[in-house]
Amino acid sequence: MTDNLPDRATAPELFEGVLLRRAVAWLIDCVIIGFITVVALLFGAVLGIVTLGLGFLALPVIIPLAILGYYAATLGSPMRATVGMQAMDIVLTPVRGRPLDGWAILIHPILFWVTVWISWPFSIVFALFTPRQQMIHDLVVGTLMIRRSPMQRFWRAGNMHSA
Repeated sequence: MTDNLPDRATAPELFEGVLLRRAVAWLIDCVIIGFITVVALLFGAVLGIVTLGLGFLALPVIIPLAILGYYAATLGSPMRATVGMQAMDIVLTPVRGRPLDGWAILIHPILFWVTVWISWPFSIVFALFTPRQQMIHDLVVGTLMIRRSPMQRFWRAGNMHSA
């Protein structure tokens, strides 16, 4: 990590309520992902009927790709946040001095869901003990979740380079 990254000691406003905001953002995104899944299922059902059942075989591929597409479109946008994250005023920021590229945007949600499936309590407790409240997948991918509005003020003050 670079030395000019904020932490709770130097910029507490960037981390104020981030874990709770992440949880609420996740709930909002789950509703959106549920809608995406229903649309993909309807598309798969039509495809399955038209192809006399062969289209149903595509569902296990179509649904995860549609969900990854949601993450790629939102995290890969200039906002660097899903709809839930935007609603909760948080943003995904790279910490290793490089931009968020396609691989990081795809690996971040995949690792998130894997860690949630394996042990979500451990992942949350882990974030309580890291200096920047990073979860396991954040550390692996090299990202930091911070509040957007204070971050913009922090950048303007010259404390951090925009990524």
